[in-house]
Amino acid sequence: MKVYTKTGDAGTTGILGGTRLPKDHARIEAYGNVDELNAHLGLLRDLAGDAADELIVPIQNDLFTLGSHLAADPEKNKMELPELPSERIAQIEQEIDLIDEQLPPLKNFVLPGGHPAVSQCHIARCVCRRAERATIALAHASYVQKEILVYLNRLSDLLFVYARKLTYDLGAKETPWIPKKEK
Repeated sequence: MKVYTKTGDAGTTGILGGTRLPKDHARIEAYGNVDELNAHLGLLRDLAGDAADELIVPIQNDLFTLGSHLAADPEKNKMELPELPSERIAQIEQEIDLIDEQLPPLKNFVLPGGHPAVSQCHIARCVCRRAERATIALAHASYVQKEILVYLNRLSDLLFVYARKLTYDLGAKETPWIPKKEK
């Protein structure tokens, strides 16, 4: 099977269910952002080392599941798609709480940076928020499972606390945002 099909040369792409959509359609934007997030998480795993695999690999698998739902025509798709178990959201919340308990209290916003893995985690968090916004935009026009929106919202919170954890685990400096006051 060839990688290229030439069917998208006119600016459309096929989704599950056989529908063709313009490549700038809200559905394509939503699952494209989820795909980009997954790639950024892969780079985070590479930068953070094997210890990150336990947390990140299940999330990457979840994102493929989310992407499959976003890449399906809710009215025409007949394929059975993998389910995103609702308990995954509860597990992410538990992980946030466990990580947060290990960290000093947050007294200021923090500036991204301090170590390449920390910076990459913040980039993934920002891409996650973009994926969430794109998925919300899609939900205004078409059916989107509520769990997908909740999952992306919780995941961005997890990525924030995980960036802080990486900062401390790697001995990096956490730089607080100190707003300048007018004189």
